[in-house]
Amino acid sequence: MRYLMLSKTASNEPDEKLFTEMAAFIEEMTAAGVLLATGGLDGTGFKLTSKDHEITVTDGPFTEAKEAVGGFALVEVRTKEEAIELGRRFLRIVGDGESEVHEVFA
Repeated sequence: MRYLMLSKTASNEPDEKLFTEMAAFIEEMTAAGVLLATGGLDGTGFKLTSKDHEITVTDGPFTEAKEAVGGFALVEVRTKEEAIELGRRFLRIVGDGESEVHEVFA
């Protein structure tokens, strides 16, 4: 089972402890063969909207958003519970915020 995990956090400045703990977590998941891809995301971004077959492109940042998606991880695990546990471990490292997790169908 593959899951896309999106990290939504308030704009807190990361510190050295966060970088160290996250690097260790990423290394552990990579060694276990669980982590397929990970990365940070541009906070500004853009969105595409379709209405009546007309597509509009809007550049960010989106001021109405209190939290922005700051990063992602694509993981492959055996169960939903394993994905939940990885999400819990991630939030324990980064602190306050939200992680959205979606199963990826191939």
